[in-house]
Amino acid sequence: MTEWTYDVKIWAIRKRDSTRKPYQVRWGTGTRPHSESFKTSGLAESRRAQLMTAARKGEPFDVESGLPQSLLTKERDISWYEHARKYIAMKWDHSPASTRRTLAEAMATVTPALVKNTKGMPEPRLVRTALYSWAFNKNRWQEDPPAEVVKVLAWFETKSLPTSALADRMQVRAALDALTKKLDGKTAAASVIRRKRAIFHNALGYAVDAELLSENPLPRVQWKAPEQVEEEVDPACVPDPAQAAKLLAAVRDQSPRGRRLMPFFGCMYYAAARPAEVIGLRLQDCDLPRRGWGKLRLRETRPRSGSAWTDSGEAHDKRGLKHRPRKAVREVPIPPDLVALLRWHVMAYGTAPDGRLFRTQRGGLIQDTGYGEVWAEARTRALTPAQRGSALAKRPYDLRHAAVSTWLSSGVEPQLVAKRAGHSVAVLFRVYAKFLSGGDEAANAKISARLEGRS
Repeated sequence: MTEWTYDVKIWAIRKRDSTRKPYQVRWGTGTRPHSESFKTSGLAESRRAQLMTAARKGEPFDVESGLPQSLLTKERDISWYEHARKYIAMKWDHSPASTRRTLAEAMATVTPALVKNTKGMPEPRLVRTALYSWAFNKNRWQEDPPAEVVKVLAWFETKSLPTSALADRMQVRAALDALTKKLDGKTAAASVIRRKRAIFHNALGYAVDAELLSENPLPRVQWKAPEQVEEEVDPACVPDPAQAAKLLAAVRDQSPRGRRLMPFFGCMYYAAARPAEVIGLRLQDCDLPRRGWGKLRLRETRPRSGSAWTDSGEAHDKRGLKHRPRKAVREVPIPPDLVALLRWHVMAYGTAPDGRLFRTQRGGLIQDTGYGEVWAEARTRALTPAQRGSALAKRPYDLRHAAVSTWLSSGVEPQLVAKRAGHSVAVLFRVYAKFLSGGDEAANAKISARLEGRS
């Protein structure tokens, strides 16, 4: 760590008997003496003037090098492009594959905005590919990129602003404006903007730690993300119990693959499990009694992040529950309907060698493309033409929304719903606000009854 001092003494220039660099600037920081020699008196006077100006401004001086903060920062300065790669390297080993992708996406979004000028900048899609897939994917740093990618990265190495330039709040604003846009120029979703802004803030904080910036400038920028509708689940997307039952039956009846996948979708609908949580579900984490309610203990997720981002080289990462400590377990009671489905599934198909309930016919991990095809066919079979053309149950994930909305409309306490769904209460109220508001009439009736009883 740098040791700073305001105890600075600067002496007059001394001329030595030297033919190479006779003019010497001498100064001290604390008890540490420093000196630099120059060929001409003009160069020596210029250096002494820099030191004198910094001292008069009240800048701290580095004890070790003797340089004032402004000069030391300039001497250590690196380009934003290089700093962003150092930031990625710092975060990489401790981040799951999905987070690595998110980090790369954020850096690939702001970096094109932090350049000296755009003269000769390649086409936007090629820029995004080069930055996202190569510059900010540490797994590929030892590979030889295609020639067109090499050319793009060389351009950024030349054109990228120095990191110290981000002390200028207008440069920070330009980066913030860039992260609000998708590649097609449309405004990104509010959650995406928030996530990228948080990563950018963290990268600037890392620049402060590296002493490339004296402070993080982002909190001082008067900037607001574009106004957007809150991220509420649209009730039009959520199937009701009768529609969900028809969809699950359509999954079962369409093919052998559908029969294998019906309990998979059932876990999303009856237990509000995320698809990645169901992929990692093992038999030993299920209580499946012959009668009555059972229980799932969700402790692992298998999100599909792509083989380029995982340490194992496999398409699916292996990690704990979303936004929870690595060893956290979420217990979810399940109704007899799902208990029966899972018992039948185990009897019919057994389990994988590691105990997983769900696998492909070849024994591999369930793929989103595979179950997505089955779900699309189920919508065709179970829904009317008008419903198929709407957003109703457009994605398998809507089954999870259906589960949460069913619990809420059944009168289950929001705190318990949030616990079972793996949400915070704040997220539950924000995302499912329209389902919570559905209880207004019942609440009003209770209040009226109480008031009438008092009168």
